[in-house]
Amino acid sequence: MANWKAFKDEAPDMAAKVEARLLAHKHHVMATLRADGSPRVSGTEVTVTDDELFLGSMWQARKAQDLLRDGRVAVHSNPGAETMEGGDAKLDAVAVEVPDGDPAKASVTAEEQPPGPFHLFRLDLRAVVLTEVDHDAELLHVRRWVPGRPVVTTSRT
Repeated sequence: MANWKAFKDEAPDMAAKVEARLLAHKHHVMATLRADGSPRVSGTEVTVTDDELFLGSMWQARKAQDLLRDGRVAVHSNPGAETMEGGDAKLDAVAVEVPDGDPAKASVTAEEQPPGPFHLFRLDLRAVVLTEVDHDAELLHVRRWVPGRPVVTTSRT
């Protein structure tokens, strides 16, 4: 697993495109695992810093309870309105709760303090996928990064 900085260091061009997708819209979609192993899909916001990715949750929300029990999570960027302009980004990660008193928690909420207690999770990346449509070549390009490996690109019609 790796942090955001490792991704940027190993795949800077891809990381820039994924970051643009995460910052283009405030709300994204995440999937967690319920106690019975079935998926739960929820809305989320992703905070991008120089070194880390974070997502937050209202105190004791179901998605937070899922992550506290089993940190495996998938995040899918908001694709925008009717186009895939800039691509479609997906993150496969393990969410680790940031404890109260950790400087990262204060830093992430410096601009906007949540009302009352909240959960903050740091994302340890297991894989990142960026899918882009090349209209001129009529191809779909799927780029996949896994920590410690080069980006693999698969293109198809």
